Amino acid sequence: MRNRTLSDLDRVVALGGGHGLGRVLSSLSFLGSRLTGIVTTTDNGGSTGRIRRSEGGIAWGDLRNCLNQLITEPSVASAMFEYRFGGNGELSGHNLGNLMLKALDHLSVRPLEAINLIRNLLKVEAQLIPMSEQPLDLMAIDAEGHTIYGEVNVDQLKTPPKELMLYPRAHATREAALAIAEADLIVIGPGSFYTSLMPILLLEELTQALRRTPASMVYIDNLGRELSGAAASLSLREKIATMEHYIGKPVLDALIVGPRTEVKDIDDKRVIQTALEAQDIPYRHDRQLLRQALEQVIRPPG
Repeated sequence: MRNRTLSDLDRVVALGGGHGLGRVLSSLSFLGSRLTGIVTTTDNGGSTGRIRRSEGGIAWGDLRNCLNQLITEPSVASAMFEYRFGGNGELSGHNLGNLMLKALDHLSVRPLEAINLIRNLLKVEAQLIPMSEQPLDLMAIDAEGHTIYGEVNVDQLKTPPKELMLYPRAHATREAALAIAEADLIVIGPGSFYTSLMPILLLEELTQALRRTPASMVYIDNLGRELSGAAASLSLREKIATMEHYIGKPVLDALIVGPRTEVKDIDDKRVIQTALEAQDIPYRHDRQLLRQALEQVIRPPG
């Protein structure tokens, strides 16, 4: 029997946020509509945070970032979507893509439908699903027992939090749980550990789906040191333990890591350790090298 390749898979699902998820999705964009990204929606910084503070709603920034990285046909529509206002006025620093998504939200279009409308406008085939369609914030209990509210503040913790949670309690997007249930391969990471990856693992419907899915599951580690002191202090083993603690069972089959990552205490997962750095930005994953590493994951070892 010939080895399977990524092209043979019917459903690949990637979880995360920010630039990391965008890189994974763009490296797998050849899968077209067979690729789904489940995107973190708890950001409260930058343009996204300003929109949330004044208008409410979910965080659109990571969804916009993923759409940007999936655009294959530059157009007037894509240039508009990526446009960021300069100057010193009220619009300064705002991204037009965020404002477009928020405008659709104001028109009472369901967030998932708003994304689908923009996907069609930008000719993006891969599906993108917000982790929840309800406005949520990340919360943490720090080492001293204090409650830390909001993603920006959690990112500033110097030591790992005792506990993570979402506020208020909310449901995952139904289509996200369904995508996990139907997946052949699930990819988590890379991305800011506490603020891009962990929020998705705090929604019960998604962790339940991750416990039940028969899909192979792979974690892609970061290449650069995290800016968050708390996340930077974690070993690879500690990251895996944290993720599997919140999921509720050991689910990760394989890990993709760069050549400098310490892996000697990992003996219960398959480890693909290889060069992954992009030539232009060393702490970002090269799309082609990432795809090759993911091809190795679905090939039987040996």
